[in-house]
Amino acid sequence: MNSFGKRAQGERLERMRASAMWDGPGFRNIHPALPGLRDASVPRPTLKEFLSAGDRRAPAGPLPSLDPRAAWSRPAQSGLRATWLGHSTVLIEIDGHRVLTDPVWGTRASPFRLLGPRRFQPVPLRLRQMPEVDVVVISHDHYDHLDYPTIRALARHSSVPFVTSLGVGAHLQAWGVAAERITELEWWESHRVPGTGLTITAAPSQHFSGRGFKDRNATLWSSMVVRSGRHRVFFSGDTGLTTEYAAIRERLGPFDLVMLEVGAFHPAWGDIHLGPVNALKAHALLGGGAFLPVHWGTFSLAMHAWDEPVETLLQLAPSQGVPLLMPRLGEPVEPVAQAPVVPWWRTLQPAGSGTPRPAPDHPIARDLPWPLD
Repeated sequence: MNSFGKRAQGERLERMRASAMWDGPGFRNIHPALPGLRDASVPRPTLKEFLSAGDRRAPAGPLPSLDPRAAWSRPAQSGLRATWLGHSTVLIEIDGHRVLTDPVWGTRASPFRLLGPRRFQPVPLRLRQMPEVDVVVISHDHYDHLDYPTIRALARHSSVPFVTSLGVGAHLQAWGVAAERITELEWWESHRVPGTGLTITAAPSQHFSGRGFKDRNATLWSSMVVRSGRHRVFFSGDTGLTTEYAAIRERLGPFDLVMLEVGAFHPAWGDIHLGPVNALKAHALLGGGAFLPVHWGTFSLAMHAWDEPVETLLQLAPSQGVPLLMPRLGEPVEPVAQAPVVPWWRTLQPAGSGTPRPAPDHPIARDLPWPLD
């Protein structure tokens, strides 16, 4: 199946093998996981548990969202603005240029059209309605971050360049993105986006990769830092807590905006996902900055309630002096504004146990960006 992607070959593979993170058959985390992150006494969820509806694993209905296009038509007053579009997809406007992170417009975080985690609601606007962006940044190759139908659409209908981790370019090229549009980085490597003044740097994270049963760690995973002349933004991708965040702060900070994953956490995989408590620790290691939580509110990828990550953040962050940004889907926010948090997600009342389904007329199944081959 095309959606699984393609393994690296030739010069791309040789470059991967020369990386300090390469270890025999694939990449590895070179920094040991911190003690206590994974609770060995807690068994991993079974497939049956993972696929079951569970209690409040999904919201009672579509989340409230805004059409951001009117706001996007006006420059950000501070020069830095972010619009959360769902999961880890964020449009960053930085000194007059646009950066799109981990774009996922597809209906499922899965290689299949009819199986796998289904998004709670569509992206606030269709991919064809997006403004032109200067660069797409992709952290790693998991399905909820690297989406086949979205990449196919971007390959066909735009000329946007991609910056990603080592090896991920093989997937992009297999899906129609021209080789000259792809830049692959290993940790601490940087790429200056032509004509923008923007620099993208891949930085350490604590995770893994793979899209099938036989390609685990065949590509690299990274956090990403976007820098302009005036602003710096950190994007975690997927990661567990690592002391390398202190090194990232020293080498690439300080940050005006920090986007950290907070959802899809579980004690049995605490070394590869942050969750809200460890995200606050990561934020401190990074030296602060406005904190925009990502990787939540879109797919059910763990056992916890869909809104548990942000409820935990809302409870803990104020006492730690962490400036939270919690916009609605499609709501552009400027980190410098520091507006009070409004817990908009509480307007969705639970409908009892089980997984609520969207209303029959909800257009979730029609939200593919363009017809597929």
